[in-house]
Amino acid sequence: MNGPPVLVRGVGDIGSAIAHRLFIEEYNVALHDDPKPTTTRRGMAFADAVFDGRAVLDGVRAMRFDDLLQVRRAAAARAAIPVCVRPLAAVLAVLQPWAVVDARMHKHSQPDIHLGLAAFTVALGPALTAGRHADAIVETSWDDLGRVITQGASLPLAGEPREIGGHARDRYLYAPVDGVFQTALRIGDTVRKGQEVARVGAMVLSAPLDGVLRGLTHDAVPVTEGTKVIEIDPRGQAAAARGIAERPRRIADGVLAAIKASPMASTI
Repeated sequence: MNGPPVLVRGVGDIGSAIAHRLFIEEYNVALHDDPKPTTTRRGMAFADAVFDGRAVLDGVRAMRFDDLLQVRRAAAARAAIPVCVRPLAAVLAVLQPWAVVDARMHKHSQPDIHLGLAAFTVALGPALTAGRHADAIVETSWDDLGRVITQGASLPLAGEPREIGGHARDRYLYAPVDGVFQTALRIGDTVRKGQEVARVGAMVLSAPLDGVLRGLTHDAVPVTEGTKVIEIDPRGQAAAARGIAERPRRIADGVLAAIKASPMASTI
């Protein structure tokens, strides 16, 4: 699609699913995040392009570029989704996106205001208000998942995550202290209950149950206390550790619907 790109903030599974869907729909799309994102579901995302220079998700490539002019050219060329980690202000100045999507899913921190950063803005997450945080909000709760909100707010943060194999929050591990996350394991590895999975400083993080590593923050990434760093899927070989999952896919459908319904869409 001709015209300036859509900038998606967040290389996690949600942001990656959105970028993937927009790319398939022939939008010029670019991804943006921090230089060392704490993303856990890296097999379900483009996050490793930040660390390794490239990543593939469900048949679509992403490549990291540090030169912002190259990012803009790559978005227009559409051979791969460009990923950049430069400061946001510089990215906006060079790319001049017509739409910005905040898919970072910061559930517990004060949400950023994206309204006004581009001609059209979309934000995802709990308790966000259309017309205040962004032009449109896309619901991320399983209740009403993917609904586009142009008036009012998204649902507040829900309690527990959905169960997988009879396990909910107990399949996650969080950083016990501030420090550098260290692990020798990989996404998709099988672990046993009590096995050391990673360390944050001198603190050992042991698997709380048997299963497959569905989520694992990249080695050598600084984390703060309370950051989600490990997710274990108890289904063993049936675990889904790679590819776009149902929730990100449905959220991406909502973002696409919001963009298509935007008054600005007809001008691109």
